[in-house]
Amino acid sequence: MDARLNTREIGRKALDVEALKRSFVEWLIYSVGKDTRAATRRDWFTTAALAVRDRVVDRWMDTTRGVYTQDAKRVYYFSMEFLIGRLLTNNLANLGLVEACREALDGLGVRLEDVVDVEPDPALGNGGLGRLAACFLDSLATQNLPGYGYGIRYEYGLFEQRFEHGWQVEYPDNWLRFGNPWEFARPEVLYPVQFYGRVEEVRDGAGRKSYRWVDTDKVHAMAFDTPVVGYGGETINTLRLWSARATSDFHFGHFNEGDYLKAVESKVLSENLSRVLYPNDATDTGKELRFKQEYFFTSASIQDILRRYMQHHSTFDALPEKAAIQLNDTHPTIGIAELMRILIDQHGLEWDKAWDITSRTFSYTNHTLLPEALEAWPVRLVERVLPRHMQIIYEINAHFLTRIKRNSDLPRIQRLSLIDEHGDRRVRMGNLAFLGSHKVNGVSALHTDLMKQTVFADFHQEFPDRINNKTNGITPRRWLHQANPALSKLISSRIGNGWVKDLSQLTALAPKVDDEVFREEFRRAKRHNKKRLAAYVARHVQVDVNVDSLFDVQVKRIHEYKRQLLNLLQTVALYNDIRDNPTKDFVPVTKIFAGKAAPAYHQAKLIIKLANDIANVVNQDPVVRGQLKVVYLPNYNVSQAEVIMPAADLSEQISTAGMEASGTGNMKLALNGALTIGTLDGANVEIREHVGEDNIFIFGMTAAEVQELKQGGGFNPREVIANNPRLKRALDMISSGVFSPDDPQRFRPIVESLYNSDHFLVTADFEDYCNVHAEAVELYRDTEEWTRKAILNTANMGWFSSDRTILEYARDIWDIQPVLAAAE
Repeated sequence: MDARLNTREIGRKALDVEALKRSFVEWLIYSVGKDTRAATRRDWFTTAALAVRDRVVDRWMDTTRGVYTQDAKRVYYFSMEFLIGRLLTNNLANLGLVEACREALDGLGVRLEDVVDVEPDPALGNGGLGRLAACFLDSLATQNLPGYGYGIRYEYGLFEQRFEHGWQVEYPDNWLRFGNPWEFARPEVLYPVQFYGRVEEVRDGAGRKSYRWVDTDKVHAMAFDTPVVGYGGETINTLRLWSARATSDFHFGHFNEGDYLKAVESKVLSENLSRVLYPNDATDTGKELRFKQEYFFTSASIQDILRRYMQHHSTFDALPEKAAIQLNDTHPTIGIAELMRILIDQHGLEWDKAWDITSRTFSYTNHTLLPEALEAWPVRLVERVLPRHMQIIYEINAHFLTRIKRNSDLPRIQRLSLIDEHGDRRVRMGNLAFLGSHKVNGVSALHTDLMKQTVFADFHQEFPDRINNKTNGITPRRWLHQANPALSKLISSRIGNGWVKDLSQLTALAPKVDDEVFREEFRRAKRHNKKRLAAYVARHVQVDVNVDSLFDVQVKRIHEYKRQLLNLLQTVALYNDIRDNPTKDFVPVTKIFAGKAAPAYHQAKLIIKLANDIANVVNQDPVVRGQLKVVYLPNYNVSQAEVIMPAADLSEQISTAGMEASGTGNMKLALNGALTIGTLDGANVEIREHVGEDNIFIFGMTAAEVQELKQGGGFNPREVIANNPRLKRALDMISSGVFSPDDPQRFRPIVESLYNSDHFLVTADFEDYCNVHAEAVELYRDTEEWTRKAILNTANMGWFSSDRTILEYARDIWDIQPVLAAAE
């Protein structure tokens, strides 16, 4: 008789309401240790999460078993960020259990909404890069594609943003304070990661050289696994995050000597590696910690991939046919040198063989054309922290430059080199990522074309078939089905719910623009979402906003190229217009901002302060009579975005043309029926193609015009300002202290930067932006026409599903196939 337990027969795995209710009570009593009378909302969240997790684990194991049984090729997505958001609502929705869970909790006297609100946002990312990675994991599982996410289990993540007197202040985001019921600790999955030391050259009896990396400091990487539930629950993939563990937790000798801090010093220093996302790299110690973090998780991940691979294979010949490693930006690029080191130093492969395997295994996604965002680490730092890897990078460079010297002049060789020899010598991680990958992709059509013309022009000439485009996408599960239930239900009532897995089906909504009843229901859904956001605003920043006003939304990381400053200048100009014309009938506008600035990015933090100071003045001015409100919501994260996106009327995508690689906030907002006002930058170009030129508000210079203006050297911001009275007046008000009477000089650095250089061409685009913004606001008066355009935005956003993006990656880059779970 087979004594093995068949998990499918365990009652608490059932999906009906009564089974869920029994499961909740069991978990509450026997794991949380409370009864129903004493349980808090947090206890109920933990209970619900653990009960739902039960219903994931067997399918998770089936998925893993199926991939192993077929020895299928997997994709391994390396990313410093995974901004996954709350998982209870996501997993319930993807398993089809929302209503059953609500009913089961209702039967126990608990509201599902109260339970959901207790869950913290996992602090594993900052912005678009991490949210894209999370969308890709969702789509991989939904499309039954075998994939792992690899990253770092940050104890505190980025930071919790609070405002103190309008200034951003960073606090630890202790999201793990109460534990994480979704993750499985894997203490047995532990890999050593080395730093520092020196390299010894040794020769065998035949005189062949090899190298040993010795006298190193070591830290252990311990795995924590989170199941990633695909829609429908057929496939459950894995997000594996690494936590740093000291090789020695405690020095008893120091403790006995009374040096208690010294006794735990090694543990603290080692575990700092997984403490915080993006430590401030304005200092040398901050740079070193960040570089070590990147190596820490890539080394552990590669060791894990090779261990898994070697369970089925005795040589590394088939590695590129069984493993695809995707580098999400340059952060994990050191993995190229790490795989070379392991293959050569630990397994004895010849250089050419190792390089062939490595370059066919890796591929690289570029996310930026900004030179400062393409990482370049000081050679002296790499030599000290990873001396063997620096040797390997030198050798990779030598092989490459020897090959191209015959057809290249010195300037071209210098541009292509992995080492920037000017000034403080640096390792160009973008060049290494390009050279060590078989495919390199941009994330929008415009961005990919600009890659070929600018940052990777020489590499594109050398490898003309390597660059390809993969326009970003977003998961419709999180960003419409879950975030906007009012609109989601309306859509499903008209076209069925197949769109949740195939977003292209939204095109069936286009004819509904002529349906008066549908338009009214569409508006009702939007108004419901606006009321929800208005309540959120009142609760968090104590500002009452008019639900019937135009909700004008700019939510994203604060950076000068994203031009929140352009929006603020237009806000001041609009404020002046209202004050100058007290009897005019203005369309009420509510400006909504959210986003964090990097702790060391002083200009961005000053822009946040300016936004809050403008809000204080505008919102308290009785002359504007509620016709203009300005709101800056603190601590922007996925959960906040899920409230903002469905409520937005106007989506601000106003970056300097040629500087935003793609954007995904633009996609989320348009999918939820917001009209875009933006430049022809990033994916805005493709959004215009899909939604139609009449259903988007485009302004400003194109990327080509920006490039021509900068290269021509004829741009004079002082002259532009002098010729635009509205702009000059706004800048004069800001510089003279109208919005900062306590410190009139506070915003002089912002104003002076615009007068003296205006690198991001805020002044150049100001007039056109104001004019197009006025067109948008005026259109908002025409409720029926605005609704038609909003419906057409939603109906035509199907192409921007991350499912489409992932299927393109699978076909063109990874060469992976769907694998169905293998049930026992």
